Amino acid sequence: MVRPSNSDSATEDEWRFGIDEVGPDAEPAEPVEAPIEPGSPTPENIAFVLVGVLLTVGLLFVTIFPNSI
Repeated sequence: MVRPSNSDSATEDEWRFGIDEVGPDAEPAEPVEAPIEPGSPTPENIAFVLVGVLLTVGLLFVTIFPNSI
């Protein structure tokens, strides 16, 4: 694929990080994260969790007691 020759290609070829920002001697950057706030569960999410629990319990029951059915 041929790269277009415009003025933007010169800026794309430049380094994005300085030498002191990468490598084994780099200082770790502090993550900038927004705090996670709890929300209220929706009925749909509750239903999926309950179905998963029931399927898991059923699978374990059938595995432990294979002749019960």
